[in-house]
Amino acid sequence: MSDKKLTVALLFGGRSSEHVVSCVTAAGVYRALDKERFNAIPVGITKTGQFVPVSESVLLSYALDSDPLPEVAAGDERIIWPLATDDHTLRVLDAQNQITELGTIDVVVPMLHGPFGEDGTVQGLCELAGLPYVGSGVLASALCMDKHALKVVLETAGVKVAPWNRISRQQLAQDPQAVTRLDQGLNYPLFVKPARAGSSVGVTRVTEPGGLAAAVDTALAEDHTALIESAITGREVEIGVLGGRGDASLRASDVIGEIKFTGRDFYDFESKYLGGAGVEIVLPAEVIDAEYQALRDAAFKAFDAAGCAVYARIDFFLTADGPVLNEINTLPGFTPFSMYPQLWEASGVSYSELITELIELALEAQR
Repeated sequence: MSDKKLTVALLFGGRSSEHVVSCVTAAGVYRALDKERFNAIPVGITKTGQFVPVSESVLLSYALDSDPLPEVAAGDERIIWPLATDDHTLRVLDAQNQITELGTIDVVVPMLHGPFGEDGTVQGLCELAGLPYVGSGVLASALCMDKHALKVVLETAGVKVAPWNRISRQQLAQDPQAVTRLDQGLNYPLFVKPARAGSSVGVTRVTEPGGLAAAVDTALAEDHTALIESAITGREVEIGVLGGRGDASLRASDVIGEIKFTGRDFYDFESKYLGGAGVEIVLPAEVIDAEYQALRDAAFKAFDAAGCAVYARIDFFLTADGPVLNEINTLPGFTPFSMYPQLWEASGVSYSELITELIELALEAQR
């Protein structure tokens, strides 16, 4: 990287149910960003999709324990996003239709989660303008967001995944009795989840056939397609992957994280972000060398098969027969206390250093 101070557009909020988490993530990243190397322009996206400027004081007020919870508020100003490869200037349009320039963007750091941020849409927006951005490209982002499509690709690549069935809103409307057949070939308990959502939103654990219809309705309230998966008997573990510089190989965190359940059925939104009881985070997890190697190899194979870039957190069930992949997170949770930064912190890379590394990887990928 040159000695020139670069301008980062920090993008957060968005239209998904994970809006709050995205706001808090952006606040953490903004605090830790190396201010000697980067200028940051906070760009919020409201729940209705408006791009608006957010002041430093407002951004730094975001916290999960605040009341009310953080939300990007619409105001009289709107961001004018660059839409040409020869002009990366970020501008603001005020209520008097006056335009002010905020600066020229060198790289975009999306701290978004879920639909309309993690699914290739924002990545496509950046591609149209020729803007470097942190994270995977359009195809990999869309693929990893769609749990059904990802499973098909990973199975073809030889990565083990949980057995599953799927149903769409349209299929259910045409054949309401189809819900009674969704457990065919699967073993209870089942997990029913939206095909395209994150942070366990809309997920239900089902222990008997009578609970299947309601669980499908819950999932389809979040997305047009639902997955029905057999529960896997194994430890829930996570590993961090970073892209390599130049022609260098992929990198994995030196340690594995584990989610242990001490009274909760699964890792839901409350336990992830609101301190709900019944879940313990173990880092580093106790794994033998052979288990670590198997997890790392499966993570690299999945990262490559999905076409990911820059970084991802990859979640597995560690079973007696080896790793079974649960999901790939192309924009993983990134508060200072989230698993991905903690994995790298335990591997000797600080939160601030990790943010810098992601930006430099994004810039290198665009050259």
